[in-house]
Amino acid sequence: MFLNTASPRRPFTIPININLQGARRQQTREFLHTATAQEWTRGVEGRGGQRARTQMPVSSVGEDRAILLGFAMMAFSVLMFFVVGITVVKPYINSHWEEASCVLLQADILEEWVDCRGVSTVPCLRVTVNLTASNQKAFLHFDEESVPLIPECFYIPKCQMDRTELDEEVLKVKNSLDTQLGGTLSCFADPATHPRDVILSRKYTVKNALFAMLWPCVMLGGGALLVGLVKLTQCVAHLSPETCSVAAVGRLASRYTQGKLYRTLQISSMQSAS
Repeated sequence: MFLNTASPRRPFTIPININLQGARRQQTREFLHTATAQEWTRGVEGRGGQRARTQMPVSSVGEDRAILLGFAMMAFSVLMFFVVGITVVKPYINSHWEEASCVLLQADILEEWVDCRGVSTVPCLRVTVNLTASNQKAFLHFDEESVPLIPECFYIPKCQMDRTELDEEVLKVKNSLDTQLGGTLSCFADPATHPRDVILSRKYTVKNALFAMLWPCVMLGGGALLVGLVKLTQCVAHLSPETCSVAAVGRLASRYTQGKLYRTLQISSMQSAS
């Protein structure tokens, strides 16, 4: 009877103990693995945050200076637009001088000298031409700025105190023009505003206006480009730590899932073998 009662109990007690011990071991391993994964994740995030906090002051100072420089360039370009618009673009828009053909008639020095900046008086060289299109006489000037300043003078020398040098300089220009009397030259006329005046060359042209507007445009574009690049760098630097953290957590979760699946298959094989 003793042998018959003891023998049936062995097959039931031993597998139960093995299953309970295996379950406990599995729970202990899962708990330890989960705790280790959490600690590792916290360590990665902590190191990333510490690195970001360490690098932030250094990078922010340079970025702030670059942004400040970009805005300063844009503000200075706006000021340049204002100055260039008043000094170059506006006179060009208000200028209505059209190209014409003139015949050089006479060049003479006026007896009455004109005032030169309130310092002294200088001789005035007057040049008379004939407009080919309208057959009208007009006074020749060098450019459009000299028309309101010296109404009848084509050339006046610099303000000097020696009268002999002034006479010699004006006479030299007169002799040069006398050799071209009767010749045809290119000039610019504005019959509506200045019917009695023509100019030899234009100071405010399309080329000069565009060249003057080039530098403010370059400075404005450079400032905007600098600010845009700094903002783009800040966005990329802000997204990089988050991307690295998400990738690290994803790799950790994948390893944990693979380890758990491997342990489940191992336990199942042990149970089937027993």
